[in-house]
Amino acid sequence: MENKLNLMVVDDEPIVGKRLKRLFKKEGYEVEAFTRSASAIMELDKKTFDIIITDLKMEGVDGLKLLKIARGKNPSVKVIIITGYGRKSIAKEAINKGAFDFITKPFKVNDLKQSVRKAERELRHK
Repeated sequence: MENKLNLMVVDDEPIVGKRLKRLFKKEGYEVEAFTRSASAIMELDKKTFDIIITDLKMEGVDGLKLLKIARGKNPSVKVIIITGYGRKSIAKEAINKGAFDFITKPFKVNDLKQSVRKAERELRHK
């Protein structure tokens, strides 16, 4: 069996992290969830993650800064940004800065699962 991919979820709403952690563990991923971006960044110093799902608007380091930090540590990481602030200009900026995908809240779970699977396919084909 292939190695499980490491997935990080960063969202300041604990319920989002909890639900996504449970969902993606069932899908076969190793998952860690964080409600504070500072804690997530500290974990990036210790461990390599393949896919990161992060909220855009958070206290402290926001999703775009987290994207930059994560890609600085691991250029092949796939970062999916989820947000309630779905303006096209922000989505374009996120994609230009290297985000793999940009999904607006409220999102359908299947849309997020599809994005994660697509990221996994790209990672496994490298």
